[in-house]
This record gives sequence, structure tokens and C-alpha cells, in this order.
Amino acid sequence: MAAVKMDFTIRPAAKSDCKDIWRLIRELAIYEKVVDEVVLSYEEFERDGFGKNPLFESLVAEVPEENKSKEGFTVVGVALFYYTYCTWKGRAVYLEDLYVMTEFRGCGIGKGLLSTLAKVAKEKLCTLLELDVLDQNSRSRAFYAAKGAWDVTAMDNWHTLRFDAVSLNKLANEAP
Repeated sequence: MAAVKMDFTIRPAAKSDCKDIWRLIRELAIYEKVVDEVVLSYEEFERDGFGKNPLFESLVAEVPEENKSKEGFTVVGVALFYYTYCTWKGRAVYLEDLYVMTEFRGCGIGKGLLSTLAKVAKEKLCTLLELDVLDQNSRSRAFYAAKGAWDVTAMDNWHTLRFDAVSLNKLANEAP
């Protein structure tokens, strides 16, 4: 896909962006063919990202009104992230989701979101930026690799493990 020149702004998300971010996250789930796995409600999402003690932050990509989407949206991309800690490397940021609406890909918006997140991470003294990519999403894997990311699973044999709600409850019930 040839790069298209388009004006856009990357900025920290505000609570007023929550509905747009929610829409983009749902679009991402559809794109990744996992929409049935989205069980979180909008109210929980808003509380967790924009409540008293936010658990994540977001950057949004916004285009001018004259470049709005076919559906009339000006917020066309999102990077949702949170901070973690690596006992070997120190502060880290985890990129949970990066998504740009299909019609706005190839305009530098994804690169803009990722590089702005890297700048935020550096300002917070982070030494790592980590993320997961579905094996089937070869375009995204190539995009991140071209920016300098490397596949930890392939290189260092690390595997991401997860306790789902049922397993988490069972484990919690075993606590002394």
C-alpha cells in the first residue's frame, strides 16, 4: 500500500474520547476475528480507563473534520497502554492495543501512534515497550519488526501465560 499524505494529530485521550476508543477496540476485535471474546462492558471500560484510579492510558489519532471517516468519525486510531515493571530491566510500558481504521492505514497514523508512545515511555524512564501480536496478523508483526521490535518467543523462548476468570477464581480460592 502506497503511503498517502494526510494531516492528523496524536494526543493523550480524554474521557470525552472514551466512546470513540471503545468503538475502535471493538473494530479491532472484529478485524482480529475475536469479537466474541469481548465481554467487558462499556461502563467497566470507562471506569477502568477514565475513573478515579485509571488502569490504562490511551493516545488517539484524530484527523481534521474535512478528512473524517465515511461514518463521520474524526478519531481514527488508538494506542491503549499501561505501565509494568521488569525486575531485570526496570520500568516498562505494555501496548495492549494499537488500531487504525482500515480506510486510514498507510497514512503514517500507526507509526505516529507507536512513536508517540515510545516518546511517552522515554519520558516516564521506561526501558522496554512490550506487546503481543496474534500469529495470524503477519502485517502487524512485519510493521513492528520494521520499527525494531523482536519476537521474544522466537528469540528467547519466553511464552505468555494467562489465567482466565475461572482459573483465577479457582486459584484465589486456594489462598491461605
